[in-house]
Amino acid sequence: MSKAATTIDKARMYDIIRAPVITEKATMGAEFNQVTFKVPLDATKPEIKQAIEGVFDVKVTAVNTLIQKGKVKRFRGTIGKRSDVKKAIVTLAEGHSIDIGVGV
Repeated sequence: MSKAATTIDKARMYDIIRAPVITEKATMGAEFNQVTFKVPLDATKPEIKQAIEGVFDVKVTAVNTLIQKGKVKRFRGTIGKRSDVKKAIVTLAEGHSIDIGVGV
C-alpha cells in the first residue's frame, strides 16, 4: 500500500479545522505538545496533518482521532439527539506550538 502524496487546497484546509477544543482534558495535553481540534467526520489523518501544517505553519508528528457519539437528550418531553463529533488530537514536533487563543 503506497502513500499517495495528495495535496489539499487552502479552502479545504480551513474546512477541516472547525474549532479548537477548549476543555480541561484538552488543555492538559499542552504539556505533551498536543492540541485538540474539532474536524469533519469524513476528514482523514493525512488531510488533518496537511491542514494543520498548512494553516499554522508547524510540524506535526502524529494525529490521533476519535468520534464522540451524540447523546440522546430530552427537551420538554421531545427526544432529540446531538450530532456526532470527530476530534483530532494533534502532536506537534519539539519546539513548535499553536496559540489557540489567537484567531487565524
